[in-house]
Amino acid sequence: MTLRLGIIGMSKGNGHPYSWSAIFNGYDKEKMQNCVFPVIPQYLAQQEWPQARIADACVNHIWTQDCELSQQIASAALIENIVRQPEEMIGVVDAVLLARDDAEQHLKFATPFIEAGIPIYIDKPVALSVAVLENLYRLEKYPGQIFTCSALRYSDELKLSLSDREEIGVIREIHAITPKSWAKYAVHIIEPVLAMLSSMDKVVRIEQSAAHDQGAALSVHWESGVRTRFFAVGESAVAPISIRVVGSKGWKDLVFVDSFSAFKAALQDFIDGVRAKSVNSLPEFNRKVVGLIEAGQGGAQ
Repeated sequence: MTLRLGIIGMSKGNGHPYSWSAIFNGYDKEKMQNCVFPVIPQYLAQQEWPQARIADACVNHIWTQDCELSQQIASAALIENIVRQPEEMIGVVDAVLLARDDAEQHLKFATPFIEAGIPIYIDKPVALSVAVLENLYRLEKYPGQIFTCSALRYSDELKLSLSDREEIGVIREIHAITPKSWAKYAVHIIEPVLAMLSSMDKVVRIEQSAAHDQGAALSVHWESGVRTRFFAVGESAVAPISIRVVGSKGWKDLVFVDSFSAFKAALQDFIDGVRAKSVNSLPEFNRKVVGLIEAGQGGAQ
């Protein structure tokens, strides 16, 4: 059975309603050129279609705050239905993609769907404080209903292979850097770094640097002895999303380049969880991630 998906968008600077919908539906090459995020038609054009689509799921409903924008996305990404209010999707979709990265709006948009028992993928970052995250989890009707992640946790470029780990030795330090704001982009480096550490590792001490131009820096000391450093350089600087892992025998630089593959892998994991009714986005991991995001903003730990 093909899963029917609804998508909710969009927030400033975030083109996920275009790209995520295309990953399920395919796209109209000519109309996608009107997308205001030129990187999206560029990386879509590098794929083989229709083979690149996620099978057995389709985005068939969309809502954005602007009907004209909804029509533009729907035309580009082959979405059949535009709704006037997000809640109109309840009863006609099997799952929802909340493709907005303005975390302060997530609770408002997600609540009707969580209360209706609909599986929901909430775009990164799911929340900017642990307290808000707990408010979301308290609404869950069953384990695994809420899925959230930075797709970069699924990026092959930001993972250590077994041979990498052998060459590096015991991990001592990890330095990670991202462009743009801490609030929206720190999650992209926090999740891949935490995936390199033991899930049992605990924070011992946190040192937060003063924010600048919406950026910030956070140094985290872990019980294992590893120290991780996270840097968001702000809106006026340019830097790749990259991670340097330093070990007892060597070091490795990891640089993110492939958005399409990361998005597709994350979306596929969500769909797999919906079908299997499994927990594919672990609450304890998400609490740790949001805790570090909050700490980087000067929030309490």
